[in-house]
Amino acid sequence: MTDEPKIRIGDREELLYMLAEAAAIEHNVMCCYLYGIWSLKRGEQDGLTPEQAKVVAGWKRHMTLVAIEEMTHLALVGNLTVAIGGAPHFSRPNFPIPAGYHPAAVDLELMGFSHALVDHAIFLERPEGIQIDDAPEFVHPAEYHRAMPKNTITPAAQDYDTIGHLYRGIYHGFDVLARRYGEANLFAGAVEDQIGPADAPLPGLCTVSDLTSAHAAIETIVEQGEGAAEHTEESHYQKFLEVRAALDEMLATDPDFAPAHPVARNPVSREPMNGNNRVWITDPEAVQVLDIANALYNMMLRLLVQSYGRDPGEEGEHKRLFVTLSREMMSVLTPVGEYLCTLPAGPENPGVNAGVTFTMVRDLGRLPPGRGEMRMLNERMNEIADHAERVFGPDHELASIPAAVRDMANRIVVPGAPATEPKHKADDDRPSPVAAASIDDDDIVGHGESDDMILQFDTRRCVHARQCVLGAPEVFLSGVTGQWLWPDRMDSDTLRGVCHNCPSGAVSYQPKGDTPPEPAPEVNTVNLRENGPYAFRAPLEIDGVSEGFRATLCRCGASKNKPFCDGSHVEIGFRASGEPDTRPSEPLAVRNGPLTITPLTNGPLQVSGNLEICAGTGRNIDRVTTARLCRCGGSKTKPFCDNTHLKIGFKSD
Repeated sequence: MTDEPKIRIGDREELLYMLAEAAAIEHNVMCCYLYGIWSLKRGEQDGLTPEQAKVVAGWKRHMTLVAIEEMTHLALVGNLTVAIGGAPHFSRPNFPIPAGYHPAAVDLELMGFSHALVDHAIFLERPEGIQIDDAPEFVHPAEYHRAMPKNTITPAAQDYDTIGHLYRGIYHGFDVLARRYGEANLFAGAVEDQIGPADAPLPGLCTVSDLTSAHAAIETIVEQGEGAAEHTEESHYQKFLEVRAALDEMLATDPDFAPAHPVARNPVSREPMNGNNRVWITDPEAVQVLDIANALYNMMLRLLVQSYGRDPGEEGEHKRLFVTLSREMMSVLTPVGEYLCTLPAGPENPGVNAGVTFTMVRDLGRLPPGRGEMRMLNERMNEIADHAERVFGPDHELASIPAAVRDMANRIVVPGAPATEPKHKADDDRPSPVAAASIDDDDIVGHGESDDMILQFDTRRCVHARQCVLGAPEVFLSGVTGQWLWPDRMDSDTLRGVCHNCPSGAVSYQPKGDTPPEPAPEVNTVNLRENGPYAFRAPLEIDGVSEGFRATLCRCGASKNKPFCDGSHVEIGFRASGEPDTRPSEPLAVRNGPLTITPLTNGPLQVSGNLEICAGTGRNIDRVTTARLCRCGGSKTKPFCDNTHLKIGFKSD
């Protein structure tokens, strides 16, 4: 056994250099895991049996959680870098990573899910002190050593045995420099320039402002990866050991079990000068899909880069927007990556499928804030949407991708450009109101007219709070056939009050004459119904559609009318407190205004705007301007999302 190499960090530039090394290895490892995840077959549609599909879906969830935590590590390294006055590092070489970029023992290549990939992941994530060999399929280059020359001032690459060893060296480097410069001088960067847990709900994410928080960030990275000595059950190392044990069990039962597509090892999008250990993707459709995948990947990175270094205030809103869009871009990239793995690589490689190459653009430097920044991002995202529209036609299984990207582009407002107005119900493709219906029937909308208003009832929104039939029983007739809405039977001001008490927005009205319209709430609120939905009161734009001032949205995950509640929480016996603990928060400077709610695909409700989150009794729980609210029903931090939707395979449109 050779002596452990020593990591030397004697000044700020050397610490920045090693943090860039850490960022690159986290980024590269994340891409390797994503490639393996996307290569896994998509259940029965790709030929798996129901039992095999269940097992493979579990592997996909476990590995996705690992990839998300790798993203946490990348963000934490970015925060550590910004904290000492640097800029976050997101650049990396294209795969396969050339020799010398990392230590000789770190071989990073793109390989589909297989026993070899799992063994390789176990090797990469192994705790310090555990001596195991890498998978034989990963042939390491000839032995070389990277050492910092003595008595030099220019930083150079250094060796480390494990990723944990690298972070131990960085941890020690922070201690050394805190003594050399003084802690206050070392941490010269602004906390506001970092990405914090309020901006991105990544597990374990924190900001860095001093030596204690720097230690905490590094410890989080190490514990999530290799696992602390006293707690390794949830570490990446342990997760991959469990995946390998389950894979061995499946293969023992069925030696022909093939959980993944036969994707290329180290695919490339252009003819390589050195074709060794690379597969050039030439199939015409695969070439087009790969091009879109790489564009989405680089857009995701660019949005993340733009999230750092933003001042509070309006810049803070831009930070939250860019972090959110970066995460949404990854959710769009995922189905594209999965579909690409089903396509052939080309006739030169029979029996081999394509895969995402993660090809980098040459420059990912942060764009200067302002009009040019917004123009460039908006323009680029619309270009990607246009190209995707040409490739993914209306009958394609990825036909929703162009609209999803265009919706993201529309949320980047270019100063001086005409604003995009939200759609209104009249512009939507919903059925028009019908003149008569029974309140107990399945008809969509009923309406009745008086001299003062047109009263409307949307049964799809109704959660049977019964404010209408109890507050105005002579207006809302229950259990009748024919006309059942009679607004002329009650004073219009009193009836308006009954309408305003409907929590779901099922009851609404169009004013006539001198009748005033429904007023906007003075305070935007969402109340948590015990074992039930979210009850919002605010000027609402939900999924790009103006939805009035009241709505009840599903939080059990079972509604067939997502994002709206349809009462399924009762059928499934959903249990969730309407009285969670109060969280520390400061009063909002403005308590009303528009509230935008975006249901993320297979994920939470992304809320942007001034909002007071309240218990069912009205007690304040939190005050926010942005939040991710659980809608899978499984979060352990309800009402806030904790990414449980990824573990349980939550699905939504």
